[in-house]
Amino acid sequence: MADENTLLNSDLESRYEKYKGIIKNFTLMSDIFMRNVFKKRECLEYVLQVIMKKKDLHVIDQIIQKDYKNLQGHSAVMDCVARDSTGKQFDVEIQQDNEGASPKRARYHSGLMDMNTLNPGQDFEKLPESYVIFITRDDILGYGLPIYHIDRQIKELNEAFQDEAHIIYVNSRKQDDTELGRLMHDLHCKKADEMHSPILAKRMYELKETQKGVELMCHEMEKIYSEGMESGEKRGELKAKKETALSMAEEGMNIQKIARLVKVSEKDVQKWIDENLCAMK
Repeated sequence: MADENTLLNSDLESRYEKYKGIIKNFTLMSDIFMRNVFKKRECLEYVLQVIMKKKDLHVIDQIIQKDYKNLQGHSAVMDCVARDSTGKQFDVEIQQDNEGASPKRARYHSGLMDMNTLNPGQDFEKLPESYVIFITRDDILGYGLPIYHIDRQIKELNEAFQDEAHIIYVNSRKQDDTELGRLMHDLHCKKADEMHSPILAKRMYELKETQKGVELMCHEMEKIYSEGMESGEKRGELKAKKETALSMAEEGMNIQKIARLVKVSEKDVQKWIDENLCAMK
């Protein structure tokens, strides 16, 4: 038992050393690092103040990486949802992947925010003004602008629809000498002393250069590692069930009995059988 514990501790220490090397290369465009930067309210507040061009914007609460569900149970994990002192809601998404920032995903996020805002019986007029903000690595919309504001419009009148649901895309490739451009530059920095914003630089220094911050980041990365291991184990269990079910089907056992014995749904058994037949053709 002692040898086993020693081995486990050695593996953990080895992973932590690898994590420290990875942490050095993190920027605010890195999902795991951004989450821990935005846990400091003043950091999120600064980013929103710059994007919204409102120095007096004050964040009163924020939720990091929350799973929002619709009525059918389909969900999306939002990076950071915040509310300001005037009641406006913001969903701030950092997107490295173009597919993760499609217009329909932005629309879906906007709808999910609305769906998870009102309590049963509340009037629709109580819906707050909302902003879905995608900060993207590339110029997703492709028009060469640093920022895009998207709102619904009455085409015939060329007037705003006034539903107070807004979508903003921020192109982090544009790093010119404007307040927004300097913020985009900061999002791509790996070192605190390279950044323009003292607020973001202070948080980056805490997470990368102090023992407490580095340990926090290592702990966050270990959680992801453990979740991945658990997910892998579940995939392994499912693979074993599939192989068992196919063997039973080859022996002529009916789908209902296979599902009951293997403890999966009849739909899953039928799907596995169909997939196996397709692979054999």
